[in-house]
Amino acid sequence: MSTTASDPLAALGSLPGVPDAVDSVRKAVDRVYGHRVMRRRSNEVTAEAALRGSRGSAALAGADWSLEEVRRRTDFSGEDEARMVGAALRLTAEAGQLLSIWRQSPLRVLARLHLVAAGGAAPDDAVGRPRLAGESVDEPLIEAPLPGAEEVAGRLEGLSRLIIAGGSAPALVTAAVVHGELLALRPFGSHNGLVARTAERIVLIGSGLDPKSICPAEVGHAEQGRAAYAAAFEGYTAGAPEGMAAWITHCGRSIELGVRESTAVCEALQRGAA
Repeated sequence: MSTTASDPLAALGSLPGVPDAVDSVRKAVDRVYGHRVMRRRSNEVTAEAALRGSRGSAALAGADWSLEEVRRRTDFSGEDEARMVGAALRLTAEAGQLLSIWRQSPLRVLARLHLVAAGGAAPDDAVGRPRLAGESVDEPLIEAPLPGAEEVAGRLEGLSRLIIAGGSAPALVTAAVVHGELLALRPFGSHNGLVARTAERIVLIGSGLDPKSICPAEVGHAEQGRAAYAAAFEGYTAGAPEGMAAWITHCGRSIELGVRESTAVCEALQRGAA
């Protein structure tokens, strides 16, 4: 059996522009991991990347707060935006604790992520499970047609099998597909974007590309803007090779922008300014 037949994601790694994106991401990640600050203060860089990644993910969900406001706040209850930022922060904190489960039971991890994100904001019986037929979804940024509950269940199972099987596809490709598929399915009644971006983070950490979680793709997704994010995602949902390649390279650029952010953090720590 060929590699492509046994690993459907592997073929995506050879789409036009994708090998260059994979190579560019790897070089960028290697550079920041080689920064002298990482030898002594990597935990501080990880903590700062988590904060900035959370802010970026919340911004894409409509809660575009400044980093200073996220850092200052202690209470994330109350208005919708505060709850969204709080959900993003909780998800980022949870991601690193789910790595061992992800490769064995990704659906359990997704259920846990939704439970953490919802944090009491959704009816109890709708939290942590895929939506049922007729249930609505609150995801204002994503306007793609909403798959039915039966299709969602089948595609989630297929995604789970791919993750458990592993394969030879580059981490960028796998992360982009997991992210895009969860956005396309919107399997939960709420917080699907936050969950999808957290799952992308888990793939990048667990693959070994970013084991210390210092390359927050969420920062890059937010920096490129909601319109560019939605446009790239449309390429994913269309399913044509050029659209898939555009989504994967968009995700690659987001990781590189996250690397740039963490490199700036390293430089600030080196100067004693952070």
